[in-house]
Amino acid sequence: MSAATVKRPSGTAAIASLGLAILFVLSLFVGVGDMPLGRLLSDADALELLLVSRLPRTLAAILAGAGLAIAGLIMQTLARNRYVEPSTAGTAQSAELGILLATLLWPSASLALKSLAAGAAALLGTSVFLMTAHRLPPTQPFLVPLFGLVYGGVIGAAVTFIGWQADLLQYLAVWTNGDFSGVLRGRYELLWIGALMVAVAWFIADRLTIMTLGRDASVGLGLDYARMMQLGLLIVSIVSALGVVVVGMIPFVGLVVPNIVSRLMGDNLRGTLPVVALSGAALVLGCDILGRLIRYPYEIPVGTVMGVVGGFLFLWLLFRRPSHA
Repeated sequence: MSAATVKRPSGTAAIASLGLAILFVLSLFVGVGDMPLGRLLSDADALELLLVSRLPRTLAAILAGAGLAIAGLIMQTLARNRYVEPSTAGTAQSAELGILLATLLWPSASLALKSLAAGAAALLGTSVFLMTAHRLPPTQPFLVPLFGLVYGGVIGAAVTFIGWQADLLQYLAVWTNGDFSGVLRGRYELLWIGALMVAVAWFIADRLTIMTLGRDASVGLGLDYARMMQLGLLIVSIVSALGVVVVGMIPFVGLVVPNIVSRLMGDNLRGTLPVVALSGAALVLGCDILGRLIRYPYEIPVGTVMGVVGGFLFLWLLFRRPSHA
């Protein structure tokens, strides 16, 4: 292994960290409200704007982006297919169904209880997807994402029908399109649980790497395959459910970020997982800033911006062959 190969992962991580730091500072000062840097500490209104709105919004974008990118990476590992992520495998749609049912059956439920219901529904929906995906012929890798799109579409149609019958379509619009404009202090803290799930994923990264070899090879190497599958499902479900509950569905993050990082750094999850998290956070935060600037002083939801940017990135991944050193 050459010296360039050894330095490459650390260099990629440094670039991702620097980009995220720049976007973090920029996000604090982009918005309609006036927040002069020179009078930040002496102006009570500017300081309140920073602590109540701008900082929570920035942290929410970072936590959501990192969590969704890691959830996509784990989903691709569990399904052994690079073209799946929670929003294209029925996970996010199942989380929406769980929130909707919790809203109908218990209208006064807290955000934490709705998150619990969404997580349970996402866990069930993802389990069904993976059980079916593993039965599809491995020689046809595009069948898995196609099935995921159909599966998610069916669940999404059921959610829309129930929402229409219960006159809750306006609430569904909040959950189906990611938006950080309503994030304030006290409304995003559940996303820190997603950060905890990212830490758990890093702790089991070596075992997840072994799982990419398949069930037989993993068991032969002494890995408890069933237990790791359950833990991976739990991480994906919790992260996806929290994202849908707090900010809504943000597409493509878990699809394009792991694939781009994998092309740059390989498939060793211990080395790539931090870069995936940093890159996902930077991508979502960058799209949120872009949504604030395109039609300033109005905003475009981050889910809409991410749909366009992510679509271009996905097409680039499809049509550009990876370079082999």
